Amino acid sequence: MSIEEILFWFASVYIMPFWVAMWFFPKHDITEKLLHNPLICIAPLLGAYTILVLPELPELIITFSSQMVTPEVVKELFENEATIYLGWIHFLALDLLAARWLWNQFRTSDLQVYVTFPILFLCMMVAPFGVLLGMATLKTKGELEMMVNEPSLD
Repeated sequence: MSIEEILFWFASVYIMPFWVAMWFFPKHDITEKLLHNPLICIAPLLGAYTILVLPELPELIITFSSQMVTPEVVKELFENEATIYLGWIHFLALDLLAARWLWNQFRTSDLQVYVTFPILFLCMMVAPFGVLLGMATLKTKGELEMMVNEPSLD
């Protein structure tokens, strides 16, 4: 098994406790402790991402700085197996951060799990749509705050 595959599986498994906690136990103390600091959610994924991006960085910088990004350029980049793994971890990290932000919004609302679960599930599968749906749901209830105070990273 290559390092790319190991990091793929590590990242894919690492995120699951966060998702399960947000889906099924959104207002539980354990979920609050698990998701309190965004670095706990994201730092291991950033580590895996960094390991994968460093060898690809020169090619990515040259590609993005020397030509206009077109669908053909993107397709060519994703013909590289390492870029596919890099893209996957990128999706996992940003989907988790987006869902964590939305979970933080839901925490202070009176929405029930049967409402928040499908929205957060959509955040995992298609994050922009899940976030949009979550924001619309909160907005209709008059509970959308664009920036809920994040805890200190101290």
